[in-house]
Amino acid sequence: MKLWHIGAQAHAATDLRDLALPHMEDLYEATHENVQLAVLRDGKALYLERLRGTRSMPIVTRVGTKLPLHATGVGKVLLAYAPRQLRERVLGGPLAAHTGRTITDPGRLRECLAEVRRSGVATTSGEMTVGAHSVAAPIRDRHDTVVAALSLVTGRRTADLRRLVPSVTTAARALSRDVALHWSGSGDIGGDEGAGGDCHPRG
Repeated sequence: MKLWHIGAQAHAATDLRDLALPHMEDLYEATHENVQLAVLRDGKALYLERLRGTRSMPIVTRVGTKLPLHATGVGKVLLAYAPRQLRERVLGGPLAAHTGRTITDPGRLRECLAEVRRSGVATTSGEMTVGAHSVAAPIRDRHDTVVAALSLVTGRRTADLRRLVPSVTTAARALSRDVALHWSGSGDIGGDEGAGGDCHPRG
């Protein structure tokens, strides 16, 4: 049964990636920034796909990479909508500092996650990688469960994250509609307890 469950998760992840790629390509063409898709897996953000062009900044993510939830845009989205038990476990720490801007205070991170749930958007500014700024939004299935997160990552010092928010949220809503209509997976795609810095967009 465990092997069957693993196989089903892999199939669901492939289907989700296939649905996401056209929307990721559209988002890349509109912004020419890094575009990433991630799900919750083993208490981290597992990256299913990424697009990076010649003008995009180098980033640490690769397909199959797992990164901390508290220090990445997609991670904050997944953590904000994760089951309370998992969220409390992460908030209970330790919250590792990956740069000088990583949020390591549980109280501040809790406030950020509440803001993500209120606004439907997560942002980071140099929290995982110095000079990298991200905007992320949730992907929902037919039951309104958050099953993944979509993000843009830019290295432009003059980037105004507020201007990137509409592009990311529009792509996320379009992908969510496709997921609701065509995806047969479930909220446990990441094999965890469900899916689910700087929380306000700014330049």
